[in-house]
Amino acid sequence: MTGAVLNTIDSGVRTITLNRPDSLNAMNVALLEAVQEAFVLADADDRTRVIVFTGAGRAFCAGDDLRENPLPQSRSEARAFVDAIQAVTRHIVLGRKVVVGAINGWAVGGGFEWAINCDFSLWARSARAFFPELYWGLFVTGGVTALLPPLVGMTKAREMLMLGERYDADTLGGLGLAWKVVDDGQLQAQALALAARLAALPPRALSDMKAALARVAYGSPDVLNAALERETEATVRGLLDPQTAERLKAFTDR
Repeated sequence: MTGAVLNTIDSGVRTITLNRPDSLNAMNVALLEAVQEAFVLADADDRTRVIVFTGAGRAFCAGDDLRENPLPQSRSEARAFVDAIQAVTRHIVLGRKVVVGAINGWAVGGGFEWAINCDFSLWARSARAFFPELYWGLFVTGGVTALLPPLVGMTKAREMLMLGERYDADTLGGLGLAWKVVDDGQLQAQALALAARLAALPPRALSDMKAALARVAYGSPDVLNAALERETEATVRGLLDPQTAERLKAFTDR
């Protein structure tokens, strides 16, 4: 199977693989459409008990494809693009199936946010992550404005989101953002082993536990949806800001 996203299932474990390795699996319209479709299929499929979410090649996801994606020319166009990114977060966090992230290489911007959204995230030891959005005049997505402060504390959340510092996998493990850090060559095997262990549990009980814990984390789906909406509005403003356009043009002209 070829395409922007690979979608396979074996023994109740569905693997969704971002598949634009030459672009470090950066987000373009085709990838966003394909990954949404993959999660919709997985959530509706009774054969799928657990999802493994990973990336092909040297990265999990390098965020927005700044070279390929033209800046939107209207608010509606900008909104549609950001909504597609946020829809994936809704599937990961609020969907019925537990999601195991197998995070390899770079996880940048929206890719880092999707990694944090996973119920369990295993990180390859060489993996790296950061939030570059504010540097470009944009904004984060993925509900991280609601999720990060309870996980890492407000001071660290400010550092991560405002300063755009880069973090290695071991540091993320210490912060509680990586469930486990493993040797690069063991990433996929250990992610699949964890997924198989989870898939062996009674599916309704597992789904109920995921929903109960999400409610504790967010209070209710409305809390997450409110955070996603605030992030979306701020990102749309950034995409339509002339100063953002100047910064992105300087980058893509290099």
